Amino acid sequence: MLPEEVFQELSDLYKMFADRTRIRILYVLQNKEMCVSDIAQQLDMTQSAISHQLSTLKQGKLVKSRRDGKTIFYSLDDEHVEMILSMGVDHVMEKD
Repeated sequence: MLPEEVFQELSDLYKMFADRTRIRILYVLQNKEMCVSDIAQQLDMTQSAISHQLSTLKQGKLVKSRRDGKTIFYSLDDEHVEMILSMGVDHVMEKD
Protein backbone atom coordinates (compact mmCIF):
# COMPACT_ATOMS: atom_id res chain seq x y z
CA MET A 1 0.00 0.00 0.00
CA LEU A 2 1.18 3.50 -0.78
CA PRO A 3 1.69 6.09 1.95
CA GLU A 4 -1.34 8.28 2.71
CA GLU A 5 0.55 11.37 1.48
CA VAL A 6 0.71 9.88 -2.01
CA PHE A 7 -3.05 9.36 -2.06
CA GLN A 8 -3.58 12.93 -0.90
CA GLU A 9 -1.29 14.35 -3.60
CA LEU A 10 -2.98 12.20 -6.25
CA SER A 11 -6.38 13.41 -5.08
CA ASP A 12 -5.15 17.03 -5.26
CA LEU A 13 -3.83 16.43 -8.78
CA TYR A 14 -7.16 15.12 -10.02
CA LYS A 15 -8.98 18.05 -8.41
CA MET A 16 -7.03 20.30 -10.78
CA PHE A 17 -8.73 18.52 -13.68
CA ALA A 18 -12.19 18.94 -12.13
CA ASP A 19 -12.62 22.46 -13.52
CA ARG A 20 -13.69 22.89 -17.14
CA THR A 21 -11.83 26.18 -17.60
CA ARG A 22 -8.56 24.69 -16.34
CA ILE A 23 -8.93 21.74 -18.72
CA ARG A 24 -9.56 24.11 -21.63
CA ILE A 25 -6.43 26.09 -20.73
CA LEU A 26 -4.35 22.92 -20.56
CA TYR A 27 -5.78 21.81 -23.88
CA VAL A 28 -4.75 25.01 -25.70
CA LEU A 29 -1.30 24.86 -24.11
CA GLN A 30 -0.68 21.37 -25.53
CA ASN A 31 0.50 22.73 -28.86
CA LYS A 32 2.51 25.81 -27.88
CA GLU A 33 3.27 28.22 -25.11
CA MET A 34 1.01 31.23 -24.90
CA CYS A 35 0.58 34.46 -22.97
CA VAL A 36 -2.51 35.29 -20.93
CA SER A 37 -4.01 37.58 -23.57
CA ASP A 38 -3.69 34.93 -26.31
CA ILE A 39 -5.26 32.25 -24.09
CA ALA A 40 -8.08 34.63 -23.14
CA GLN A 41 -8.75 35.45 -26.78
CA GLN A 42 -8.74 31.82 -27.87
CA LEU A 43 -11.10 30.77 -25.06
CA ASP A 44 -13.23 33.94 -25.28
CA MET A 45 -12.69 34.74 -21.61
CA THR A 46 -11.31 37.65 -19.62
CA GLN A 47 -7.61 37.92 -18.90
CA SER A 48 -8.45 38.11 -15.20
CA ALA A 49 -10.26 34.76 -15.27
CA ILE A 50 -7.41 33.15 -17.20
CA SER A 51 -4.77 34.58 -14.84
CA HIS A 52 -6.64 33.23 -11.82
CA GLN A 53 -6.80 29.72 -13.30
CA LEU A 54 -3.17 29.83 -14.45
CA SER A 55 -2.13 30.66 -10.90
CA THR A 56 -3.99 27.59 -9.65
CA LEU A 57 -2.49 25.41 -12.38
CA LYS A 58 0.99 26.71 -11.61
CA GLN A 59 0.57 25.94 -7.91
CA GLY A 60 -0.52 22.44 -8.92
CA LYS A 61 2.64 22.07 -11.02
CA LEU A 62 0.64 21.55 -14.20
CA VAL A 63 1.92 24.65 -16.01
CA LYS A 64 5.16 26.58 -15.94
CA SER A 65 6.00 30.09 -17.03
CA ARG A 66 8.85 32.01 -18.55
CA ARG A 67 9.32 35.73 -18.91
CA ASP A 68 10.32 37.39 -22.16
CA GLY A 69 10.60 41.12 -21.47
CA LYS A 70 7.28 42.19 -20.01
CA THR A 71 5.38 39.18 -21.33
CA ILE A 72 4.96 35.93 -19.43
CA PHE A 73 4.45 32.80 -21.50
CA TYR A 74 2.83 29.67 -20.11
CA SER A 75 3.25 26.06 -21.17
CA LEU A 76 2.52 22.60 -19.81
CA ASP A 77 4.90 21.72 -17.01
CA ASP A 78 6.03 18.43 -18.53
CA GLU A 79 5.03 15.53 -20.77
CA HIS A 80 3.10 13.86 -17.93
CA VAL A 81 0.50 16.63 -17.99
CA GLU A 82 0.02 16.18 -21.72
CA MET A 83 -0.26 12.41 -21.28
CA ILE A 84 -2.90 12.72 -18.53
CA LEU A 85 -4.94 15.15 -20.63
CA SER A 86 -4.60 13.09 -23.82
CA MET A 87 -5.53 9.85 -22.08
CA GLY A 88 -8.58 11.53 -20.55
CA VAL A 89 -9.71 12.80 -23.95
CA ASP A 90 -9.15 9.35 -25.46
CA HIS A 91 -11.18 7.77 -22.67
CA VAL A 92 -14.21 10.06 -23.03
CA MET A 93 -14.11 9.89 -26.85
CA GLU A 94 -13.94 6.08 -26.82
CA LYS A 95 -16.79 4.39 -28.62
CA ASP A 96 -18.55 1.41 -27.07
